Amino acid sequence: MATVKTLAKGQIVIPAAIRKRYRIEPGTRIQIMEYGGIIYLVPPVEDPIGAACGLLPSKPSLSQKLLRERKKEFK
Repeated sequence: MATVKTLAKGQIVIPAAIRKRYRIEPGTRIQIMEYGGIIYLVPPVEDPIGAACGLLPSKPSLSQKLLRERKKEFK
């Protein structure tokens, strides 16, 4: 984990190793999100749908669980 210092205008410097790993160059847009008191810097991806494939586990299947619960409700 790298620790960075905030500059006068609220800017931060992303360490060189991280910039190289995620191919962040001058002018690269980065999404900033905040959730639960944590700030996330999200580097861009060329194919966001492809990058998301396989992100969620296939088991347990939420849809199968919901269908089983619905069947129980109608019995």
